[in-house]
Amino acid sequence: MSQASLIRYKADYSTLATIGAYALFLPLSWYYFPHAGWLGKLGFVAANCVYQFVIVTIVHNTIHVPIFRKMSWNRALQFYLSAIHGNPVSGFVPGHNLSHHKHIQTPKDATRTTRARFKWNFLNQFFFLFLVLPDIMRSEKNFVKRMKDVRPVWSSQYKMESVLLFILKVGLLVLDWQRALLLVIIPNIYALWGIFGANYWQHDGCDENHPVNHSRSFTGWTFNFLTFNNGYHGIHHMYMGVHWSLYPEYHERLLKPFVHPSLDQKSLVTYLWKSCIYPAKRVNYDGSSIVLPPPVETADWVADVSIDPEAKVALGAIQ
Repeated sequence: MSQASLIRYKADYSTLATIGAYALFLPLSWYYFPHAGWLGKLGFVAANCVYQFVIVTIVHNTIHVPIFRKMSWNRALQFYLSAIHGNPVSGFVPGHNLSHHKHIQTPKDATRTTRARFKWNFLNQFFFLFLVLPDIMRSEKNFVKRMKDVRPVWSSQYKMESVLLFILKVGLLVLDWQRALLLVIIPNIYALWGIFGANYWQHDGCDENHPVNHSRSFTGWTFNFLTFNNGYHGIHHMYMGVHWSLYPEYHERLLKPFVHPSLDQKSLVTYLWKSCIYPAKRVNYDGSSIVLPPPVETADWVADVSIDPEAKVALGAIQ
């Protein structure tokens, strides 16, 4: 970590280059879209969906470890990320940092995988976003209300990101609703579908009470290159404040020698084929069949969370 640099870790130059390139890619795809044939249009939509998924993994990383040394720069970056991601970046804090990370796979975790209860595992994967989204939105709304008094600066940041997004989306829909839908809104939804679906891969059948067997990691080069090491999920849960560029080293040294071998997956594609397509059996990490607990309502974690106005907690750009 360079003390002279404006950024904390040099690896984040690639992060900034990736999100900066999107400022060129989206306008170009918007301009050329009407002139493309149906195959070209499909390619533009697919490319924006993939790019949006990459961006949401960057959003995930930045709310854990802000890129810049100056918080004012991080706040400005969150406005930009909110604009290109299509959702308030600050909104990741309650549902991810303070619910999922602190209450993994318990009733206070709205993204616990036991909420998915289809017999065919593919459907659990496919519909996971839609199963968890209502509770995530409800807890986010309650958290924003509470933060108005506890951390007004954070609340203000969230509201300004939301206003910015409203203006941008309305403006794009007025400009050309078809291109806005196909190149912006659908890719935004796809990115959320992908990142919440990843939560299902990474935790279903794991043991949330075990010191290392609580998460499933995917260590293949391609996936981690495209997603800024988001496949190294086990070490991320163990060391939430560690920068993404250090995940491989931490994984090899502190997790791999101790974790169950089935939770250290090399190929994401192979795992998804086996778990969702064939034989599509939903099993625990040790190979035994999953026995789902009785369904329960998502518990209210917002009322119980303790946030000292003077303490530094994982609130994204607002520390």
